[in-house]
Amino acid sequence: MTLSSSLNAGVSGLNVNATRLATISDNIANSSTYGYKRAGAEFQAMVIGGSDSSYQAGGVRASSFRMIDEGGTLISSANATDIAIDGGGFLPVTDQAAIDNAAPPLKLTTTGSFRPNDEGYLISQTGLALMGWPAGTDGTVPDFPRESAAGLEPIRINLNQYVSNPTTQVSLRVNLPASDTEAGAPGDARRLTVEYFDNLSTSKTLTLAFTPTVPANGLSNEWTLVVSDSATGGTIGEYTILFDDSQATGGTIDTVTAVSGGAYDSDTGAVTVTTAGGDIDLFLGLPGEGDGLTQLSDGFAPVSITKDGSQVGNLTSVEFDADGYLNAIYDSGFSRRIYQVPLLDVPNPNGLRSLSNQTYTPTAESGAFYLWDAGNGPTGQMVGYAREESTVDVAGELTQLIQTQRAYSSNATVIQTVDEMLQETTNLKR
Repeated sequence: MTLSSSLNAGVSGLNVNATRLATISDNIANSSTYGYKRAGAEFQAMVIGGSDSSYQAGGVRASSFRMIDEGGTLISSANATDIAIDGGGFLPVTDQAAIDNAAPPLKLTTTGSFRPNDEGYLISQTGLALMGWPAGTDGTVPDFPRESAAGLEPIRINLNQYVSNPTTQVSLRVNLPASDTEAGAPGDARRLTVEYFDNLSTSKTLTLAFTPTVPANGLSNEWTLVVSDSATGGTIGEYTILFDDSQATGGTIDTVTAVSGGAYDSDTGAVTVTTAGGDIDLFLGLPGEGDGLTQLSDGFAPVSITKDGSQVGNLTSVEFDADGYLNAIYDSGFSRRIYQVPLLDVPNPNGLRSLSNQTYTPTAESGAFYLWDAGNGPTGQMVGYAREESTVDVAGELTQLIQTQRAYSSNATVIQTVDEMLQETTNLKR
């Protein structure tokens, strides 16, 4: 019985070393595979009860595993939609064949090289479609459920898309001459034109006329601003602006009173005027601050005029930022957020089920997933123009290969020795 248990132990030794050899072979074969996670095998002794006078060899068994929570080195690439994660977390992907499904099956991966296919979907060379949350036309991403993949959809971009970018904000930094509000001044209006783009991205013009209030004596420190729109040819706002003349904050806005048009908001320093192409927030400045309109000295000086909006833009490229937002970049010089790619996290990454193409699916062992904004919680930042290398250390695998070969040979020797001893036992009957 003892010889028989020795034979069984030798056979089990061959089996477990064959399992370890399989993991080593897999690791070496995938040492250059992007996103590959090293596989390993651990041995556990098996004990079989015997009498005090005899020992029964129990042998050994192996359990294989994959170190999914290990991160590989990040290397740079030339493709903006090559993605890696600098830290924990997984990218949500699905199979290309399932992109038309109402609820495509969710898979997880840590890196990928995605490019638009003929329909505009971001697809990897292994047929994985990147998924994300779509942003609204204003670039904001709605609140989607975090414990479910219900809001995720395959990312689709249209490189031939034309998009309008209307003007919604204009900020003024203009100095009005204090001497114009002095008794005896001519009272001529100071005019300023500002280009804006309407809802069709057509160029229009706002005309701003600043007319001083000339008093009979002293300084009035008061101006009337009339805003006209070239699209309608009429006035869309009129405001009375009084400037402070104190020693501490002289020359800054004191009060702004709306005669027509939107009311002045002292918290934002802006008024809202309604053009033929939509509303525009016109920043005049905060009370007591020199960040907008000022009234100093005797010079009229438009220091700077900043605004958003541009002409119709043709989409030229897309790029990811560290927070997981996919931004569309247009040839007219503006960019717009079109998707957000959240990162998934599970309590036990090594409990995920491994699939082909370096993808995984959640299991009861891994725990339920949660969708995080990139860089928050346990997830790392998203890195564009980058790929994650394999976690395999070839030198270490070759060392294990030698050890496994020696162990396999030793177990084969045990079997050979037991066979010879059994042969001797058989010969005793002759």
